[in-house]
Amino acid sequence: MRVSNLMEFTENHRFIVSRDFALSGLDRKALVSLYQPMAGAVSAAFYQLLYHQIAEDASGISAPESQRKLFLGLGMELNAGGRQSVVDAASRLEAVGLLQVYRHHNPLSEETLYEYVLVAPLSPGEFFASEHLTLLLRDKIGKSALLELRDVFAPEPPSELARFVNREEATVHFSEIFRISPGQVDPELEAGWSESAVAKEAPSFRPAERIRHSEMILRFPRGSANRVFVERLNRAPQAMAQINYLAYKYDLEVPEICRLLDEDGMFRHDGTLQWDDLQHRANLMYRQDRKRAEERERFLARGEERPGGMPADEPVAIPPSLLLDIPERFQEKVAVERYNEMLRREPYTRMLARYFPGEVPDNFVRVFERIDLSYKLPEPVINVLIHYVFSLGRAQRLTKSFVDAIASNMLAKGIDTIEKAIRYIREQEKLNEALDRKNRGDEPSGAAAAAGSRGGGRRKPAMSVVKDTGPAAEVTPEELERMLARARERKSKK
Repeated sequence: MRVSNLMEFTENHRFIVSRDFALSGLDRKALVSLYQPMAGAVSAAFYQLLYHQIAEDASGISAPESQRKLFLGLGMELNAGGRQSVVDAASRLEAVGLLQVYRHHNPLSEETLYEYVLVAPLSPGEFFASEHLTLLLRDKIGKSALLELRDVFAPEPPSELARFVNREEATVHFSEIFRISPGQVDPELEAGWSESAVAKEAPSFRPAERIRHSEMILRFPRGSANRVFVERLNRAPQAMAQINYLAYKYDLEVPEICRLLDEDGMFRHDGTLQWDDLQHRANLMYRQDRKRAEERERFLARGEERPGGMPADEPVAIPPSLLLDIPERFQEKVAVERYNEMLRREPYTRMLARYFPGEVPDNFVRVFERIDLSYKLPEPVINVLIHYVFSLGRAQRLTKSFVDAIASNMLAKGIDTIEKAIRYIREQEKLNEALDRKNRGDEPSGAAAAAGSRGGGRRKPAMSVVKDTGPAAEVTPEELERMLARARERKSKK
């Protein structure tokens, strides 16, 4: 806990406790056997005291109370020495990843409220895979005791198991047992989920974990100012999910992620990620990698499959009214449901790469990069935009100004969900069909004029045309003579 003056942390300040878990028997054993030797008995007692501020069978946030309750519960004196002891106990819990402390400031009443966010102990497998925690525990209890604890928490598999060489998965998938009814979209339910989201900027699609925290710690510079924040990421699953999504989106590896996190300004003062800055710099690194001819040559030399192939994961249920048709180039590679699921979950960089057999042209990358970073359209909306512009079948219209105009129109109309984007492109497709019928002359003049006014067609009104539909009328000799006399009279006047 960072406290510049002990008067900022007193027994008169109020506090709240939040947690979203409950300790199991294994967690309590790990807390006593693994964490208490590292943090100390006072820190372990402080953790238990904070834990029981919320009922054992509940989770959430406790009511605000005075910190005098914590001081007296730990048996600390209400003076500077007691305050320093509580600060030290909290700091040790923070260092081993069991606690996060936040200060809330009310500018009207000049009151400071402390928030203690409890974190569940690591499982034995995760604990012993964490190098810095394992080495600290070795320094506290010794090497032999550490090995004995590891055998207690992670015993060796039975020797009998070594005779079985083939291991086949027999797990039944969710879609084989259950079916979700494709009902109509419930706006109230969607609004409730969006309001109760823990982090609004966290991506909904979480790809397979390719950036592990243990690998980041091994590669991250020890003398970096951001190392303390990177060490805390193992207790921040939302932040690690964002990092993994970014690595999947821009095809980054652990060394590249470490270089990004080592730059100044990547973390706020409370240790949270600056998501916009991190994404911007990751995009710059992505563009630099595209320009390197060595990367392309090494890719071709390996003979690996290009990223245009379709993944074969199981699709999820999507209402039929929101399903988009598959472009002709993908009809033999993927099902309709899977293609629409990709539109909802894939990053736009991956989706754009599937439309090209080789490298994506730089002009297309720059156009959609601007839409993502400057316009900040959601990824599913950008994917629907990519689907729309590449499904038009008019190559001469796929220009920067054309794509930018559609994106600007979507932004002006407040299209921020994939459902709104699908309805928008379907309206545009209807207008395009109406304009095509008008140009071919298949549509009545009134309907064509209305469609033209809606679709931005010609502003001139449709002129009536005299058509030769009846039989030719016979001219009598008297009428012919009068017409000739009239013609001679007009000619003489000229």
